[in-house]
Amino acid sequence: MIQVLIADDHAIVRKGLRQILEETVDIVVADEAGNATDVIDLIRHNSYDVLVLDISMPDNTGLDLLKQIKSDHPDQPVLILSMHPEQQYAVRVIKAGASGYLTKESAPEQLIQAIRKIASGGRYITPSLAEKLAMALEVGSEKSMHDALSDREYQVMVLIASGKTVTEIANKLFLSVKTISTYRARVLEKMQMKNNAELTHYAIQHGLVD
Repeated sequence: MIQVLIADDHAIVRKGLRQILEETVDIVVADEAGNATDVIDLIRHNSYDVLVLDISMPDNTGLDLLKQIKSDHPDQPVLILSMHPEQQYAVRVIKAGASGYLTKESAPEQLIQAIRKIASGGRYITPSLAEKLAMALEVGSEKSMHDALSDREYQVMVLIASGKTVTEIANKLFLSVKTISTYRARVLEKMQMKNNAELTHYAIQHGLVD
């Protein structure tokens, strides 16, 4: 049986995922976690074939949590399940060590297929994501301005473009307002922009915000 850990801060989402997976004969939901702290604790004490991880956790962003998991448990397969479209985070999470990326709008059959493939040692990459990865890895290919941002800078840019204030971003990322302001200044400098409005316009143009 494929042992799965479901990590999502919404109980109704965890219940829905459990119901989908309970209809299979070879996948079992061994545990559930509603926050990053529980995820880390469960992985430390148990073994799972696949961790299904929401990228938006309340006490640690999924990207940071993924990096921590892959640092402490490099062999732990992780499937990122996100409400964000592929163009927002998919390439970055794959580069950070995830074995697959699915949006929450995906069909249940895709989730089952992804878990089975990852549990067998493979990666689950959609055709559109495969194309994005190929373009990102192509030597000499033209890069978008946001590709020059670090993961944290990128997170801050997306949140600013989504209409979040510096204080709201600081609370979400568990950082100080001063630190977020510093990241914002770096983003504006790297992107060669003057204000949040220009960042938002760029993000919308490139499909980086919902």
